[in-house]
Amino acid sequence: MEPSAVSEITEDQEYMECVRDILCHPVFQSMDQYIQHGTTTCKTHCMQVSYLGYKLCKQLGGNWRSAARAGLLHDLFLYDWHTHAKETGQYFHGFTHPKAALMNADRYFRLTGEERMIILRHMWPLTLVPPTSKAGYAVTCADKYCSTVETTARFKHWIRMCLFAQPARR
Repeated sequence: MEPSAVSEITEDQEYMECVRDILCHPVFQSMDQYIQHGTTTCKTHCMQVSYLGYKLCKQLGGNWRSAARAGLLHDLFLYDWHTHAKETGQYFHGFTHPKAALMNADRYFRLTGEERMIILRHMWPLTLVPPTSKAGYAVTCADKYCSTVETTARFKHWIRMCLFAQPARR
C-alpha cells in the first residue's frame, strides 16, 4: 500500500475509532503473509476495501461503521487460496471463502448482524444472493474495484514494457 494511502487511513480518526481493535489484532496482522491479488497481500487488500467501502457508504447514507469493519474482515479466510485446493481438495474458493471468513471473524471479533451479512455476501454476483444493505453494496463494489486494480497492475507494467521498451544498443 502506498505510504500516502496508509497515512490517509490512519489520520481519519472517525474511521480509526471503529476499526482500531481489528487493525491491531494479531489474527488480522497475520493476513500479511497471504497474497491476495497480484503482489497485494490479503491484509492490504482488506484495508483498501474497508476504507473505500467506508467512504462510499458515507456518501450513500448507509452504516459506514459496518462497512468499515466488515470490509476489514471480508477475506479473513486465513489460507493461501492459490494453493488451498491442491493442499486440501477444496475447490471453488470464490464461492466458499465468504463462509470461511465469516467463521473466522465470528471466532475473533464481535460482529453485528449487518457485518455478518456483508462478509457472507460480498462475492455477489458470483454468489447468487445479493447484499442486503447500502453498506453491503458499498463493500461489494469496493472489493470489485480494488481486486481489479490489484490484478491488472502487473499487466499494465507488462504492456508498458512491451510497447515502450527501447531495443538495446550495440
